[in-house]
Amino acid sequence: MDRHAPAATKHWRWELDRDRLAWLTFDKQEESANTFSRDAVEELGRAIAAIRLENPKGLVIRSAKENFIAGADVEEFTRFASPEEALAFVKLGWDVFQELRELPFPTTAMVNGFCMGGGVEMSLACRYRVALDDPKTRFALPEVMLGILPAWHGVQWLPRLVGPAAALDMLLTGKSVDARRAKRIGLVDQAVPLRILENTARMLTLEAPRRKPLPFMQRLLLGPLRGVVVANARKQVAKKARREHYPAPYAILELWRKHDGDPFAAAHDPACSIEALFAHPTTKNLIRIFFLQERMKAVAKGVRFEPRHVHVVGAGVMGGDIAAVCAMRGLTVTLQDTSAERIAPAIKRAAQLFQRRMRDERRVRDALDRMVPDVTGDGARHADVVIEAIYENLEAKRKIFAQVEAIAPPEAILATNTSSLRLGDIAAALKDGSRLVGIHFFNPVPQLQLVEVVSADKTAPELARKAAAFVRGIDKLPLPVKDSPGFLVNRVLGPYMLNAFRLLDEGYKPETLDAAMEAFGMPMGPAELADTVGLDICLAAGKSLGKTTEVPEILANKVALGQLGKKTGQGIYTYRDGKAIKGQADAYGTDLIEALIEPYLLEAQAVAAEGIVADADLVDAGLIFGTGFAPFRGGPLHYLRSLGKAP
Repeated sequence: MDRHAPAATKHWRWELDRDRLAWLTFDKQEESANTFSRDAVEELGRAIAAIRLENPKGLVIRSAKENFIAGADVEEFTRFASPEEALAFVKLGWDVFQELRELPFPTTAMVNGFCMGGGVEMSLACRYRVALDDPKTRFALPEVMLGILPAWHGVQWLPRLVGPAAALDMLLTGKSVDARRAKRIGLVDQAVPLRILENTARMLTLEAPRRKPLPFMQRLLLGPLRGVVVANARKQVAKKARREHYPAPYAILELWRKHDGDPFAAAHDPACSIEALFAHPTTKNLIRIFFLQERMKAVAKGVRFEPRHVHVVGAGVMGGDIAAVCAMRGLTVTLQDTSAERIAPAIKRAAQLFQRRMRDERRVRDALDRMVPDVTGDGARHADVVIEAIYENLEAKRKIFAQVEAIAPPEAILATNTSSLRLGDIAAALKDGSRLVGIHFFNPVPQLQLVEVVSADKTAPELARKAAAFVRGIDKLPLPVKDSPGFLVNRVLGPYMLNAFRLLDEGYKPETLDAAMEAFGMPMGPAELADTVGLDICLAAGKSLGKTTEVPEILANKVALGQLGKKTGQGIYTYRDGKAIKGQADAYGTDLIEALIEPYLLEAQAVAAEGIVADADLVDAGLIFGTGFAPFRGGPLHYLRSLGKAP
């Protein structure tokens, strides 16, 4: 491509090619990802002005990184001294993107990899969007997860492009869509392979086809029926989030309904103003959680370990789902159990997971091909990582590891998924105890991000770092913890659940306990959580933690009757089609909420004091991502500090 008149600033460079097509490239200096800091937005504005003076035939915006744009630089948010400063940053991005949209020639965003937040909004400012057809290409507006809203025209422009239903699904949930889904809903014009990505962007820009209008029904939903759309969406939001806890999704709806997505028209509207959101404690806490998540992602930074083959021993729910997640992330997996009949249900569940997540028959088939049933256990001979995920029995686990150690490559990670046994006790069966590490997943594995990476006294530190790198490689969040009964998550949940069982024995209705904890902000109350985990697992975990010899009567009786919870269709609740059948909760007050959460908070403090996890912030992170502790409260220890009850 012959180009001339190159121009560059710190983060942006642009040039004209022989067809007088302008190519504007974002390459954030000294960063691995492109983000919109204040200086990057200001430079974009200057580049747009300079390109406009050249009057090219069109403009293509692209990234020099592996991904397109990760959105606004969240670090900027931490530097705002007031809501007014936040609004000034919003105004900067709003104006620059409006200038891009008003250019008198065709513009195209050429998207590769993830395109998040402000990246999506910048692409909306362009007339066309071309995306790389690759699983790594994802579009999302995750601002709602930070307690804010897409204020650089996202709420204004997205519904006009794709219609209200698809737009609100992205705006209110922060969920991402891949390139093919983006093409189906009209977010992108083309989704193409890498070999023709640049040429497709070129031809689309130069040919500048007329855009098709939205269908008539979608235009009605944008216009006369907008109030109906918002009312229905508000009902759906209310099922998942209370306005007082999470104001952002409600603000998005009001901003679109009353002000067509213009945050400056809403400047004095407390229901949807930028100032009100930035002043809300939820926003500060959700931004705090964002940085805690980034810290966990960085645990394995710099560790060079790229496993290709994982061997999983145990094809039950946990083992089968661990294998499926690994295969979905491109790893070859051998799944061992005593017979093909035991492995078959895991393969069936994996196929269903792949269908839901991948939505592409070729990719589903490839993932299934990577899951290899193994009744002999021979796959361990070739594995980079071996994960034991059988039932919680010390002797059975020791026997497995003695067999695996004898045949696995000497450099392979040997890991247990135990939830309650001490690694030191399991490692007694190994000739070299330094090879054993805990890689503890949580159920359901595909949904829960946290994985505890457990080090015993003898665990080699380099092995633990490699285990953390493996966890990040399958897109989970590694949390280093010391070997101790229950580690972090189960140790804190143990007293909390035991307390709830005692209250049930005293006559409280399970519906009342669950309602109280959901009002506190937990995603699920303790009774339904116990059914989800399995009452037999709760009983075994309680015994192994050794906090008390007294077993709650309701727990002992249910397990004795084989009523183990959701997996058997009957536990504390009865289940139909996987959903708990609940009656009416009794009235309750703050005294019940405080009585229920107190053991959880006390145990979190004890774990921090004992140094089971490196520091209080990581205790908070682990319990938010591992137990669902109310995110809007910022974590249990942060919550106690906000009440003046912790240093």
